[in-house]
Amino acid sequence: MSQNKNALLRYKTIDKCLQNSYRKWTLNDLIEACSDALYELEGRDIDLSKRTIQMDIQLMRSDKLGYNAPISVYEKKYYKYDEADYSISNIPLTEHDMNILSETVEMLKQFKDFSLFSELGGIIHRLEDKVYTEKTQEEAIIHLDKNDHLRGLEHLDFLYQAILKKKCIDILYQSFKARNPSFVTFHPYILKEFNNRWFLVGHNNKEKNIKTYALDRMVSITINEKTKYTKNKFNGDTYYSNTVGVTVLNSDMIYEVHLEIDRYNAPYVLTKPLHSSQKLISKNENGSVIIQIDVHLNFELERLILGFGDAIKVISPRRLRSRIRKKVKAALDLYE
Repeated sequence: MSQNKNALLRYKTIDKCLQNSYRKWTLNDLIEACSDALYELEGRDIDLSKRTIQMDIQLMRSDKLGYNAPISVYEKKYYKYDEADYSISNIPLTEHDMNILSETVEMLKQFKDFSLFSELGGIIHRLEDKVYTEKTQEEAIIHLDKNDHLRGLEHLDFLYQAILKKKCIDILYQSFKARNPSFVTFHPYILKEFNNRWFLVGHNNKEKNIKTYALDRMVSITINEKTKYTKNKFNGDTYYSNTVGVTVLNSDMIYEVHLEIDRYNAPYVLTKPLHSSQKLISKNENGSVIIQIDVHLNFELERLILGFGDAIKVISPRRLRSRIRKKVKAALDLYE
């Protein structure tokens, strides 16, 4: 790890510690926390001297890094932030920062049409929007769908690091159906987001099969150093290639699904396919279209179809048509 990244991790660790005002932080406590953070990242012990952390604190206090952190010492040995809500991550961008970001955005725009950077467009627009917002103090032009109150988001970084470092984890997990939580040793492969909810995909150490766990049902997570991590040639794109959502079923549950979309919604479905396998089968005289998708008949597919209400009709397979019909009828009965 470069010295700059090493130092940045120490600053972030000290910042995280001092945000916890319920604990008294000595210099030795901060040294231990920084050592643990470096060990987690590099997998080896790094000796940190008192002088190193003292110099870090002095730099954080100064304007050299732009932090001007209000760090004080009380009772001659404990460190704290004088401002309860302070964090180095909340520092507003300076005019110099804005100019650099503006130049960076303009540079990135040059690459947006290259296939290699096909997904860069959204990032550029978000950066541009951030610069605009900081400069003008106006409301953001781009509004992303998010829910700050979602549970489980606090696990994202921990799980990301576990996957990156190929570490097994122990999860205390409680599904909506379970009365009590249970422990599971898990080999994490990927993090997946669907419908503004996050999931961890990997394999259960006992069952040896691919499992999906919702982050908002995780009570606690710890690294399991005793169990050897294995991945078994898992590929997320292949695994989800025939799935709407996150529920992957057996291969015998993959069907050619034919759907008729009415004339008013056809343009939306044609420009934003319901699934990557979508094919246009025919266009009808009344303006409706018939499409085909090759997918598992799972719960998320049913929710997707039901969300269109009377704008969509299942033509085949018969089992899906029957299930949707029953649910539509049950919904109608609620209003009788």
